[in-house]
Amino acid sequence: MLSGRASPLQTVSGALLAGISRAVTGVRPIWAGAAPNGRQRIYFANHASHGDFILVSTCLHPSERSRTAAVAGADYWNADRIRRFISGRMLRTVLVERNWVERTADPMQVMLAALDAGQSLIFFPEGTRNMTEEPLLRFRSGLYNLAVARPDVELVPCWIENMSRVLPKGAVLPVPLLCRVVFGAPVALEEGEDRKVFLDRARQALLELAPKKDGKS
Repeated sequence: MLSGRASPLQTVSGALLAGISRAVTGVRPIWAGAAPNGRQRIYFANHASHGDFILVSTCLHPSERSRTAAVAGADYWNADRIRRFISGRMLRTVLVERNWVERTADPMQVMLAALDAGQSLIFFPEGTRNMTEEPLLRFRSGLYNLAVARPDVELVPCWIENMSRVLPKGAVLPVPLLCRVVFGAPVALEEGEDRKVFLDRARQALLELAPKKDGKS
């Protein structure tokens, strides 16, 4: 049964992971365009590491963290008993099946059910980890569909900086490096706005939060 709040184990696990995350990365939130306001939100972010959602969660106030769940791939987190325990009992995750041929539940309905239960979401609109040299992959339709279905939920872009170097693909232990999460101004779907236009605009809003090549942000 979906709940808007974390279980005691999830609360403890979230606090522990936040402490470890701060110790390893020194992560600090940069509230460049949005500040914590208690509203239900979808934090949409770039995605290059399995640790991305932990970094975003770490930056949230504990009360907000307790009702915020990461959207993650069921194919990865249901692969074995340990991952199922971590995702289902320890972490705040909303698992969606990405294989449209084999899936048994509509990912959109799963996410909407979580929102209707009062949860905020950490969402990766690229749909998969970006392992290319491009700063950001093309956005898939999920963010647009969520914006259409739940227009009252605030959409906040957040750029995760350096996490792909802290926990690269295949790594078990993190590498201590400084990280930041930059939260931008909310993006709202305009009345009658075309799907591609909205996704391009949301993608650009996220790209604008990325550090510039000269090191300035």
